Amino acid sequence: MADPAQKSAPLTRVIVDYAPLLVFFAVNFLTPGPTLVKVITATIAFMIAEIAALLFSLIRLGSISPMLWITGVLVLVFGGLTIYFHDQQFIQMKPTFVYALLGGILLFGLITRRPLLQMLLSAAYPGLDAEGWRKVTRNWAVFFLLMAVANEAVWRGTLALWGKDAGWNAWLWYKFPGCAILSVIFALANIPMLMKHGLNLGDEQAPEVPPEG
Repeated sequence: MADPAQKSAPLTRVIVDYAPLLVFFAVNFLTPGPTLVKVITATIAFMIAEIAALLFSLIRLGSISPMLWITGVLVLVFGGLTIYFHDQQFIQMKPTFVYALLGGILLFGLITRRPLLQMLLSAAYPGLDAEGWRKVTRNWAVFFLLMAVANEAVWRGTLALWGKDAGWNAWLWYKFPGCAILSVIFALANIPMLMKHGLNLGDEQAPEVPPEG
């Protein structure tokens, strides 16, 4: 019989990955006042929650995944810039850098024939053959790069169309739940291809969905 702790680990990782983002959106919508006040308050909460997630992952799971390191460091860097310059555009650019970096890392893995997707996601695809790994790595690399372009287009486009206040709110809805829904749909769309290459979804497991940038 499988260890209950092992079964709960993927769920715990999802909570660790997404909790800081949920804190960011909750604080933004609950904070009264001008948009800039909301942005600064939510960004501070985001940074604190991200540090807490890193510590929780280290203590509870015994390690911090590369994906969590990447998102954590960029949240602190772009969050710090947002607070220092009082400019929401820095935190809006953060997902672009996250997605572009992940896409670049996976492309490098394809070129050098290294299984970097498994390292990034800390995910297991039991039974998946080498060709399946190559295809799913390629697919996620393209997806991440397209998401980087899309994030730039959305935040810049909404800013130009509606200004900082309305543009900020529109971008937030795109970021969550929009990007989360796109990621889940994309992950599910890959399953038939993965199963053709030997993926075994035993014990009701499913391929892991990366956290939002």
